[in-house]
Amino acid sequence: MHKLKKTIKLNLKNILKIKSYDIFGSHEAIISGVKGIRFTLWAPNAKSVQVVGDFNNWSGKEHSMKKTKKLGIWTLFIPGLKLGTIYKYEILTREDTLTLKSDPYAFYSELRPNTASIVTSLDDYAWSDSEWLQKRSHTSLYDKPLNIYEVHLGSWRMKDGTFLNYRDIAEELLLYISDMGYTHIELLPVSEHPLDASWGYQSTGYYALTSRYGTPEDFMFFVDKLHQNNIGVILDWVPGHFCKDAHGLYRFDGTTLYENGNPDIAENYDWGTANFDLSKSQVRRYLTANALFWFDRYHIDGLRVDAVANMIYLNYGKKEGMNIQNKFGGNENLEAIDFLKKLNSNVFKDFPNVLMIAEDSSTFPGITTPTYLGGVGFNYKWNMGWMNDMLKYMQMDPIHRKWHHNLITFSFMYAFSENFILPLSHDEVVHGKSSLLDKMPGDYWQKFANLRLFYGYMMAHPGKKLLFMGGELGQFIEWRFYEQLDWHLLDYPMHTAIHTCVKELNSFYKEHSSLWEVDHSYKGFQWIDHQNYDQSIISFMRIGTKKDDFIIVICNFTPVVYHNYKIGVPNFIHYKEVFNSDKECYGGSNQLNKGMIKPELENWHNQPYHIEITIPPLATIFIKPEFNYKLDNKKGE
Repeated sequence: MHKLKKTIKLNLKNILKIKSYDIFGSHEAIISGVKGIRFTLWAPNAKSVQVVGDFNNWSGKEHSMKKTKKLGIWTLFIPGLKLGTIYKYEILTREDTLTLKSDPYAFYSELRPNTASIVTSLDDYAWSDSEWLQKRSHTSLYDKPLNIYEVHLGSWRMKDGTFLNYRDIAEELLLYISDMGYTHIELLPVSEHPLDASWGYQSTGYYALTSRYGTPEDFMFFVDKLHQNNIGVILDWVPGHFCKDAHGLYRFDGTTLYENGNPDIAENYDWGTANFDLSKSQVRRYLTANALFWFDRYHIDGLRVDAVANMIYLNYGKKEGMNIQNKFGGNENLEAIDFLKKLNSNVFKDFPNVLMIAEDSSTFPGITTPTYLGGVGFNYKWNMGWMNDMLKYMQMDPIHRKWHHNLITFSFMYAFSENFILPLSHDEVVHGKSSLLDKMPGDYWQKFANLRLFYGYMMAHPGKKLLFMGGELGQFIEWRFYEQLDWHLLDYPMHTAIHTCVKELNSFYKEHSSLWEVDHSYKGFQWIDHQNYDQSIISFMRIGTKKDDFIIVICNFTPVVYHNYKIGVPNFIHYKEVFNSDKECYGGSNQLNKGMIKPELENWHNQPYHIEITIPPLATIFIKPEFNYKLDNKKGE
């Protein structure tokens, strides 16, 4: 059993020094030998605060909190209360209005639509992932494979139309992603939120694990189970804005406590939410501690920070004609940028080699540059430019692609300006955008061929990888958060085939270091031919750190087969096709290059030699040098 914490003296020195989630909120404590629950709350502008709940019939007359004038912090110890107590704070505002608020630091809450906080301890679970955590602390992922499966826990699988428990999901998801060859999962937000349709991106309880799928201990089991089987866990996290539900952070003590006092800055018009005021030290401390909390208490391996562009630009999502400027006349939110820098520094100081990933649609420089070099300090950023260009390109009829060849080549101009992750996320398969498969042009066969081609190109492109659940099944219907994935599609041959293709691509990726070892430098990439716009074919090499460790990648974005197609190669040795998305078992037409591919002495594509191969329709192929296969003579015969 966990040990009850002794009372911590509330002063500024302690609050700055100790993890705030160990002070604020509700905690078991012993005072003068009596066991009970200590409640602590920041509400500096409230006239009075009472603790109300199921233990006092929701009447706080006998449970008024005491305020420290200097810090605006309210506290109360209630003897005899135990874990499981349901409560809220009854706040009297300056305008003499009573409002009921959930605890901003609560570790757990009632299942929606109920909104009360629940006194919960996070100290009882016995973790078994020390080996994983030890390895993580000494292992950077820059030169390692990183292939992420993005998951919404409520709709990955269901049972009779209801949510699975974290423990049940852990068992099923672990078997699936291990078989599919992913290295990490990324979960849409699991902090408490009132509306299922927000997918967790509009939170009311930043420290409260959502009760939709079970208890905090159930989620600890989930993370622990995956760690014991070498799968990392990343959470989506939303420190930019919060929802306006009455029981949440909005106008918490009757004033704009967590949001900015200027409504033009506070209002998030795109999402109907309120932006955090990151100029306030207490708000910054609340969010920084929250990030550390998920690493500390739940052992997670990374945070994908949502909507970074919304944070760093004052005019992001504002109404037409609005022009908010910083003190220097610019559009940048200087306080938010400073917050992000200090956030990343604090996280990496306490948890080396975890992932801090920026979901940033802007071109703000230095997002993944370390803070000591003047950057924002994330270690990864989603490559939204690549995603947008490629989805635009892939939706075109192949006959028109030749006129837009730059869309598949431009990303290589900036591929190494940041440490990128290539995302095909949930945002691209909702709100009428169509599923990935349904975006593809052509007839039934061509749709699948285009998608296999796209996945192969993505796996070969510099940068780590992310695919949202369902993309591997070839779903025709958009993602629906209220229903499980269309698992029945695996009863149909073409869907089974693309599922197999994704699985084998994942395996190929992990097994070939040239695809991930030098992901963030031009040393790991070399063009062979980027100019063949007329046939919509590109070819390049991915290069590892070891001598002669490279893979040749050829992508054909048209449904035309090309025989005796010349590809320049750097070594006069035999080559072998090691992956072809047009294989029959993947649903393709089986235009393969079988056996050893002999080189020719003729210079081609600025390479000293070349090979002649068959280029399959709408396909990606990988070719490897065979250094151990001896040539019989100079001509390679």
